[in-house]
Amino acid sequence: MSVTELYSRYTRVWIPDPEEVWKSAEIIKDYKEGDKVLHLKLEDESTLEYSIGPKDNALPFLRNPDILVGENDLTALSYLHEPGDEKNQSIIVSGESGAGKTVSAKYAMRFFATVGGSANDTNVEEKVLASSPIMEAIGNAKTTRNDNSSRFGKYIQIGFDRRYHIIGANMRTYLLEKSRVVFQAEEERNYHIFYQLCASSSLPEFKDLTLTSAEDFTYTSLGENIFIEGVNDAEDLVKTREALTMLGVKEIHQMSIFKVIASILHLGNVGIVSERDGESCHINRDGTHLHHFCRLLGIEQEQMEHWLCRRKLVTTAETYVKNMSHAQAVNARDALAKHIYAHLFDWIVEHINKALHTSTKQHSFIGVLDIYGFETFEINSFEQFCINYANEKLQQQFNSHVFKLEQEEYMKEQIPWTLIDFYDNQPCIDLIEAKLGILDLLDEECKVPKGTDQNWAQKLYSQHSNSGHFEKPRMSNRSFIVVHFADKVEYQCDGFLEKNRDTVYEEQINILKASQSQSSESDSLQSLSGLQSPNASLTGDVLYAQKKDPMFDSRRAVQQLRACGVLETIRISAAGYPSRWTYPDFFSRYRVLMSKKDMTIGDKKQVCKNLLETLIKDPDKFQFGKTKIFFRAGQVAYLEKLRADKFRFACINIQKTVRGWLQRIRYRKIRKSAITLQRYGRGYLARRYAEMLRLTRAALICQKQYRMVRVRREYLRTRRAVITIQAFARGMFIRRLYQEFLLHHKAMIIQKTVRGWLVRKKYLRARYAAIVIQCFYRRVRAKRQLKQLKIAARSAEHFKNLNVGMENKIVQLQKKMDNQSKEYKTQNEQLVVTNTTLGSEVTKLQKEVETLRSRQTAGTQVTSLQEELEKLRAELQEAHAQRKQIEEEFSNEKQGLEQRVEELEKENTFLKKEKEEMNRRIQTSNQGQAGDVSQKEIRLQVELDEERQRYQNLVKEYSRLEQRYENLQEDMSSMKFHPGHRRNPSNQSSLGSDSNYPSISMSEVGDTDDTIQQVEEMGIEKAAMDLSVFMKLQKRVRELEQERKRLQTNLEKVEELSTRKGNEPMISTSEDDINADLAYNSLKRQELETENKKLKNDLNELRKAVADRASDNNSSNELQEGYNLLLNQLKAANEELDVRKEEVLMLKTQIVNSTRQSENINHIDSNDVSEWTNIKKPLDSEDTGDAPDLKNKAQDWGYLNEDGELGLAYQGLKQVARLLEAQLQTQSRQHKDELEALHTQIELLKDSLEKKQEMLDHFSTLSPDALVEFSVQQEITRLTNENLDLKELVEKLEKNEKKLKKQLRIYMKKVQELEVSQATKSRPELTRQVTVQRKEKDFEGMLEYYKEDEALLVKTLITEMKPNAVSATVPCLPAYILFMCIRHADYINDDQKVHSLLTTTINAIKKVLKRNNDDFEMTSFWLANASRVLHCLKQYSGDEAFMTQNTVKQNEHCLKNFDLAEYRQVLSDLSIQVYQQLVRVAEGIMQPMIVSAMLESESIPSLAGVKPMGYRNRSSSLDCESGGPAGYTLQALIRQLGQFYTVMADHGLDPEISQQVVRQLFYSINAVTLNNLLLRKDVCSWSTGVQLRYNISQLEEWLRGKNLHQSGAVATMEPVIQAAQLLQVKKKTSQDAEAICSLCTALSLQQIVKILNLYTPLNEFEERVTVSFIRDIQNRLQDRIENNQLLVDTKYTFPVLFPYTPSALSLETVHIPASLSLHFLTRV
Repeated sequence: MSVTELYSRYTRVWIPDPEEVWKSAEIIKDYKEGDKVLHLKLEDESTLEYSIGPKDNALPFLRNPDILVGENDLTALSYLHEPGDEKNQSIIVSGESGAGKTVSAKYAMRFFATVGGSANDTNVEEKVLASSPIMEAIGNAKTTRNDNSSRFGKYIQIGFDRRYHIIGANMRTYLLEKSRVVFQAEEERNYHIFYQLCASSSLPEFKDLTLTSAEDFTYTSLGENIFIEGVNDAEDLVKTREALTMLGVKEIHQMSIFKVIASILHLGNVGIVSERDGESCHINRDGTHLHHFCRLLGIEQEQMEHWLCRRKLVTTAETYVKNMSHAQAVNARDALAKHIYAHLFDWIVEHINKALHTSTKQHSFIGVLDIYGFETFEINSFEQFCINYANEKLQQQFNSHVFKLEQEEYMKEQIPWTLIDFYDNQPCIDLIEAKLGILDLLDEECKVPKGTDQNWAQKLYSQHSNSGHFEKPRMSNRSFIVVHFADKVEYQCDGFLEKNRDTVYEEQINILKASQSQSSESDSLQSLSGLQSPNASLTGDVLYAQKKDPMFDSRRAVQQLRACGVLETIRISAAGYPSRWTYPDFFSRYRVLMSKKDMTIGDKKQVCKNLLETLIKDPDKFQFGKTKIFFRAGQVAYLEKLRADKFRFACINIQKTVRGWLQRIRYRKIRKSAITLQRYGRGYLARRYAEMLRLTRAALICQKQYRMVRVRREYLRTRRAVITIQAFARGMFIRRLYQEFLLHHKAMIIQKTVRGWLVRKKYLRARYAAIVIQCFYRRVRAKRQLKQLKIAARSAEHFKNLNVGMENKIVQLQKKMDNQSKEYKTQNEQLVVTNTTLGSEVTKLQKEVETLRSRQTAGTQVTSLQEELEKLRAELQEAHAQRKQIEEEFSNEKQGLEQRVEELEKENTFLKKEKEEMNRRIQTSNQGQAGDVSQKEIRLQVELDEERQRYQNLVKEYSRLEQRYENLQEDMSSMKFHPGHRRNPSNQSSLGSDSNYPSISMSEVGDTDDTIQQVEEMGIEKAAMDLSVFMKLQKRVRELEQERKRLQTNLEKVEELSTRKGNEPMISTSEDDINADLAYNSLKRQELETENKKLKNDLNELRKAVADRASDNNSSNELQEGYNLLLNQLKAANEELDVRKEEVLMLKTQIVNSTRQSENINHIDSNDVSEWTNIKKPLDSEDTGDAPDLKNKAQDWGYLNEDGELGLAYQGLKQVARLLEAQLQTQSRQHKDELEALHTQIELLKDSLEKKQEMLDHFSTLSPDALVEFSVQQEITRLTNENLDLKELVEKLEKNEKKLKKQLRIYMKKVQELEVSQATKSRPELTRQVTVQRKEKDFEGMLEYYKEDEALLVKTLITEMKPNAVSATVPCLPAYILFMCIRHADYINDDQKVHSLLTTTINAIKKVLKRNNDDFEMTSFWLANASRVLHCLKQYSGDEAFMTQNTVKQNEHCLKNFDLAEYRQVLSDLSIQVYQQLVRVAEGIMQPMIVSAMLESESIPSLAGVKPMGYRNRSSSLDCESGGPAGYTLQALIRQLGQFYTVMADHGLDPEISQQVVRQLFYSINAVTLNNLLLRKDVCSWSTGVQLRYNISQLEEWLRGKNLHQSGAVATMEPVIQAAQLLQVKKKTSQDAEAICSLCTALSLQQIVKILNLYTPLNEFEERVTVSFIRDIQNRLQDRIENNQLLVDTKYTFPVLFPYTPSALSLETVHIPASLSLHFLTRV
């Protein structure tokens, strides 16, 4: 291989440059041997003739091809992954001071936090990143080389679990530069935290610190420049406080930290004044800084003032107090300040470690070490010596690890290699730390009482003058030089001893109550030895950061490379085989150079060997290893040249063919365009001529019409003006005349009203006097008549008169009963006729009873009450008449006002017309602003989405806090666990409520039973704080007090009755009694069913009547009267109905018993009469006489009627009489209540009349205008009051309706219970039983269960439910079953049951989801069911907005009693939490698949040959065959998406929710893919762009196949789509830049620039993106308003919206499979 073959056209080389050290160039003309000049083109497109010759320059170095260019991101380094598979890792970031080590370490931690994330919602990665601003504030400062220099070393160890999620971290610090607290060089600053506090001293919370500007404090003004360009210290303090809050530092602890820092500043300003003798000093009492120092630290000022200037000397015998000189006191003060700050620093680090600590077992860790860089300044002191010593130790670790690892690579591949000696800095380390080394002599000199820095320097000169790493300066006896691995550094000896001692006096420490300080700062260097334990990955950072000019300094970069030892690595690599390829990579890259014969060989390793032996003749230029091929320098470039020539020749052929084809197509297009242009041109000329003729004719017509219109408008304007003037003049005269008539009319009305009022008042006074006289007279007559009636009532004749009709009726009943018994024996088929006859007789009996009742009550007080009632009604009618008269007067006034309003409306018509014209003008002007309106709508929609997002984030945060609370509870329970078995109480439910939601009551305020239960659940203390609960309890107490009084009264009555009946024997139970009871219950059940139907009809009619009445425009009083009248009628009808039912049931029972007894009557002897009398006792003890009389009566009964029917009839009549008596008493009480109500109504009417009279008086004093205005206001007030009354009336009607419905349900429930009891009870055999057949009721879509079965229901439907158990049934079957149970609880008006079931259901769902927090199928199943329950609560809520799509049957199934809107909100929040868990589970499953499927898998096999490969190709740390990331393909990702979608569809999840889930998953794919694209250089290529675009198209095709293309999922992929297009477009000219700016609208400027910087050409046909092109992009996009965040937030969640989706399924058709074992549920 000759030189001319390498230095040919298109070859790139490196040429030396005095400023940039090296420049890249490209050969533009082939080099031939003997040429004096090499023609080159630089990167800025300029040309250069490079001189070549033996005296000038040799041929320049060849530049590696792009495929061998080193990676500049940590993720692409193979040695970051391969040696550390399943092992711990460490990254050491080294370099000079100002090289950018802190920023690099921060980026590394940010990368791990972004890629690793946390396994749960603890946000550990955010806490890890939050530690950076805190440590920078307290440990970083401005130096001459760096504005943010780390003045301490830190080692952060990030822990991972087995799934490689971050679980915690730990931080260790080294070598804090404490001396910076009290001293800074020129143009340097103290630690940032001091300046941040001073910049924020004006904040209210910092007033107590008494801080001012940093220039006023000694410790912050020594550098003479307190500002940093581009840095806002106040804003940085806000970030620091936010980071402290995130790490759990409370506000009180933060203020304590700030107090300590402020006290250090005040301590530095404490003035120390020297005494005249120079051996002592004192504190300046003029300053207040010592006072502030002591106040902030809470110590005694006198003691501190004393011991700042004195110290204690302790000997074996005595203790002395010695004064200190000024210098000693200042040193002691500074040492105290450093000591305080050092301990504060350690405390903050310790607290950070506590916040980042985790109890989870750590699987592996990655450590990041960020320590001082190598420092060399004009003046180097003890701090620089320690820093450079640490870097020497790190360099030794770097050498022993990296260099030896490089040589071991050759041995592992079995390549012959001679070991090369490399630079070892162990002698320099021995100079510092060995016996009698620099540190040993320093510690020895510190122990000498009179030791000085100069004496120590002399000892160094004498001890190490012969060392090769130690030198003595020529012009100084107080400094020394150490030859480090990076450079020579001269150290000044002044201050070494004092800084090494770092003495803090014990007396001051005792005052502060702190611990002892370290004896030597150098002791902390020993902790660096811990870096050798993990498998360290050493990264040398060579970034250089300048203060003002951010340009890249090549000289500084070379110096840093030398300081990091990288040049030594390059030297070793160049001496061996720097380029290496794996056999598969080499085969894929250079197979274009192989022949067809070689391609047929199956062994790729042998093919590669044959190719190399053919192309490269020198066998020393390459070596074959076991897995790799090793090349000498320049050989890969030669292979790349051959490959490029091959491609170039193929491209020329392709270009030739394509260009010819394009030219032919272009010619055809031009010819066709010319013909088309001619045709269109000729047509255009003809049309233009015709248009000219048409316009000429139109102009004549327009002129004619315009002249006519102009004249007509003038005429109409004049005519309209004349008419307007006439109209206004006539109106003015008419209004004046009308005002005069109006005044006369009002005066007449006032006179009429006043005169009528005076006459009425006089008449009422006279009528009232007459009524009083009449009342007194009538009362006297009534008393006399009452006495006569009482005397007559006690006489015997009275009772005879009462019993006359009774005997006749008894005889009639006897005859009829005989006839009935005979007819029954002869003809059993005529039972219906007999029943009809009995019914008619019952009617007659009822009429007789009514006559008896009227006779009995004729002489009672009812008559007087009725008369008084009639009088009150008459007075009420008179009041109504007066009211009507007043209303008529007001109606007249209202008519006058209406006329006035009509006149005003006529006057406003003209104004309305003008308003319409103005509106039309405004509309025309607003048409141009339609776009603005649409933008406002879009903006409002965005704000709505943001508000929804904030709410759902709060729900998510609430869920996270709830989960955390439960975890803490579990931890507490585990901490409190004691050995042994503890049995839970047997009555404790396993599904106890653990919900944090408040108890929701469905009853009204008056329903205080729920309130008592709420108090029991909430506790007395919490309930006392709730005012509503307190009021409910007060009301409940009053109700209980009334109930107690009522029960006490009933108890007294029962006791009195029991004493009255105490001597009566118990009635024995017989079979006849049981049969009678059964017959009575059967009849009662039938009657109740009939009456229920009637009551339903009556209720419907009543509702309709009330609604019609409420719709009328009558006054509220009339409505109230009508309503009261209806209620009274309904109440009376119900009472009458109850009485009649009882009477009919008793009579029917007696008839049935009589028919049954008539069959056996022939077997009864006359001797059985006594036995019958013993059984059939009289029901009332008052009607029974002595025993002989009883026997006689029994014998009389037996004699009169052997069958005993006469006795039965008599007993029935007695019961009827008692019922009538009770009814009369009830009616008398009702009459009293009505009378009181009428009196109250009269009083109200009187008050109303007085108010109206006052209004009339007020009217007489008002002016006409004011009267009109006042009347209008009064009318509005009246209408408002009427409206409110109507609303109250409607509410009362609704409440009454609910109450009646509740009663009906209770009756129905009792009837059902009666049926069940009759069915289960063993009945005696009856000869005949009268029953009515009942039709079977239709299923109403409700399920009934007992309260004790609730736990079993929840356990079966939720806790132990598996999705596959109901897969073959209706989707969301558990939701329908639960809602049907809720419907039944609502139907029976049991709010406790509704509340318990809903609360238990929600808690059970939460427990199931918590237990299956990583199961996608289970989460999807309960998301579908939770949302379906929510939809059912809406669909059947009775709200018209949700009933539009319901069927008639579904509307009948609506909830009747309870409004569950609050539970709908709770279920909505639960659905949001389940949705977020579903997305989290799906993202966790997809996370390891995305990168491999989207970026690494080869969906297009033809692109495999152009994929960039090489020895630095990234390799995975996991095996592909073990299911690692490299094993996933795009088809696997699509299958996983399809599986997700199928599971959601099978579970019946709403399509809208499924679309939102898919949209969120596609956003996750976009975020992860784009973030990896931005962090990995190996995928930023043209082939990746093509591959990525193809993969996205496959995802879009899947969306279209599932009909999800309208879900918005494609829009979420827009950033990665544009990134793929950015990788494919041209990136060279300004037109390309403009196209990129218009194309990449979804990418930020940072992302575009990052991709362009990472873009790697695949071969020599492409070029890297130039710096000028990237700057052009930046200039074009600098005004774009966007988020400057580089990476996409992978945890962002779109706000979810649950649209209302009613179900078409009718509840009555739901079938419950037997496999669910829900036998305890009853269909209703």
